[in-house]
Amino acid sequence: MVVSSIDEVSVTLKPDYDRERELKAFDDTKLGVKGLVDAGVAEIPRMFYHLPDEFDKISDLDYTKFSIPVIDLEDNYKDPTIHKCIVDRVREATETWGFFQVVNHGIPVNVLEEMQNGIHRFYEQDNAVKKELYTRDRMRPVVYNSNFDLYSSPAANWRDTFLCYMAPNPPNPEDLPLVCREILQEYSKHVMKLGIFLFESLSEALGLNPDYLKDMGCTEGIIAVCHYYPACPEPELTLGTSKHSDNDFLTVLLQDHIGGLQVLYKNKWIDVPPVPGALVVNIGDFLQLISNDRFRSVEHRVLANHVGPRVSIANFFSTGHLPTSKLYGPIKELLSEDNPPKYRETTIAEYSAYFHAKGLDGTNRLQHFSI
Repeated sequence: MVVSSIDEVSVTLKPDYDRERELKAFDDTKLGVKGLVDAGVAEIPRMFYHLPDEFDKISDLDYTKFSIPVIDLEDNYKDPTIHKCIVDRVREATETWGFFQVVNHGIPVNVLEEMQNGIHRFYEQDNAVKKELYTRDRMRPVVYNSNFDLYSSPAANWRDTFLCYMAPNPPNPEDLPLVCREILQEYSKHVMKLGIFLFESLSEALGLNPDYLKDMGCTEGIIAVCHYYPACPEPELTLGTSKHSDNDFLTVLLQDHIGGLQVLYKNKWIDVPPVPGALVVNIGDFLQLISNDRFRSVEHRVLANHVGPRVSIANFFSTGHLPTSKLYGPIKELLSEDNPPKYRETTIAEYSAYFHAKGLDGTNRLQHFSI
């Protein structure tokens, strides 16, 4: 995966390269990365090149010693002892890794499989149908494009995306893509139920009432973000998703069997391997902010791959798309003379606007809100 020197990349770069022109030409096709693959490209366009310093933390650790926690939620409500054990494991995972996987979470396997199949159907449908949904207007009920930060990020990522705002104001059913309409609605209901349980556990892990985070509004909004990572002819030159942390409270991710998700842990990239039937859960920036760094919003990325297409469905618990003036800051019950607030108060709208303006440029956005 390592590009050995900048020269190896630069030999293919011409001084008269017009990046803006290439970006616009790509965007105007409204076919995304999949369109390039369908056209049979053997070399990726320069706009997708990531410089070598993006790849200098590939892990050479023994992955058996450093693995993302897997938490079994079975029998949680049947036995107080099991529930306490689950809360303890959630606390340890969120304070140490910021990531964990959950199994026996209550969402049927056939629902998970149909959700993935629905995403495949969306991207593999007729181009004319998809083009009607292609937009960079984030306020549309369904937003389909390639790279939300195409014109602001240092390099484009090898993926296409469509998203839907599923709560608190879900779109009219007829506004959702026909090929995955029913499963989007069904899956979102399941994820909301799981999310409420997770926020209850996270509240308890902070020593608060189980409803605390829910009452703060953490479960109010869900954004379903559906990624499609086509097979890449030159994966060593690009990424599926650049290094970033999530601009939400919590993310629940369904990934397929291909893999490629990595977490930055102690300056090393650690794989998050696909586990059959599991969902990946990770802390977002806003939960780190309101927990005053008790919980960790960890940087992660997705590798490009010769194998594909890979699909993933990330459900973001956030209301960043809504015009609200509600302020969020470190939870006062967690503060003390020895633990003063580390962040200023901000609105989700302000934070989301900053995130989208910066794009996935590899920088830590929480620092902008530090005191």
